[in-house]
Amino acid sequence: MNHSPSARAFAYLLLAPALIYVLFIVAYPLVDTVILSFTDAALKPETNWVGWKNYQKIFNANFDDVILRTFIWTFCSVGLKMTVGVLGAVLLNAAVPGQTLFRILIMPPWIIPMAIGIFMWGWMYNGQFGMISGLLQNFGLSDGPIAFLGYGKTAFWATIVTDVWIGVPFVTLYMLATIQTIPKDLYEAAWTDGAGRFYRFRRITLPMIVPSLLTMSMLSLIFTFNSFDIIWILTRGGPSGQTTTMIIDTYKSGIGSYKYGEGSARAVMICLFLSVFCLLYYRLISRLNPTEVR
Repeated sequence: MNHSPSARAFAYLLLAPALIYVLFIVAYPLVDTVILSFTDAALKPETNWVGWKNYQKIFNANFDDVILRTFIWTFCSVGLKMTVGVLGAVLLNAAVPGQTLFRILIMPPWIIPMAIGIFMWGWMYNGQFGMISGLLQNFGLSDGPIAFLGYGKTAFWATIVTDVWIGVPFVTLYMLATIQTIPKDLYEAAWTDGAGRFYRFRRITLPMIVPSLLTMSMLSLIFTFNSFDIIWILTRGGPSGQTTTMIIDTYKSGIGSYKYGEGSARAVMICLFLSVFCLLYYRLISRLNPTEVR
């Protein structure tokens, strides 16, 4: 490629659609949200500049509990999804009869519309006629109906289980594709030397999938941190706010209470948290596997 004006103009022309998308779909809403977070915007004609008042309200309203709950919910969910997803990928990669059928059966949680799947779990968690409560009573593990979504601790873990059920298929298929790229010669050589399955997994499979594992965990964490549908449909942040995460709190403040300024401030806090985390995570990946990042 030469550096003539026409070549540069053609290059800018090719970049224009992406640049327009970034400016109007990403940059403009982000800047507008930051500006809105310093105002008292609400359902009223005038909007006044209030400075840092919205941010002060956030930390004066026990927002630290919401932050802590969000991180616990996110890391528990992502940890379970990555663990179950990797184990599922290893099992689906094994040469067993019906391998194709098992790979197809892993898809429904991901294919079914999310709202329908969440409503299904809501019926299963019901204490009076839910399947889970009924099974526990039939096997003598419970003396009576258990309303899983009616108590803080059980509702919290119920939302995690639902999120894991929805997210595992994507992680499994992603890790399965990664495992299938590992040269089979490595396994054959290890098998010839007498290495067992666990040893082959620990010494061959796991080191080879670490870059993909780190990338998938970061993407999953971002999606899970911003997850709204699961908690809102199941509990709406209850009972007593025990399942209210940062994204739920932002929705309640900005949309539910029509306090757009306060909601924008909470949205900015979410963006800051995720930006700092992604930066730290990127630096961690660069240290563990610098060649992949560069």
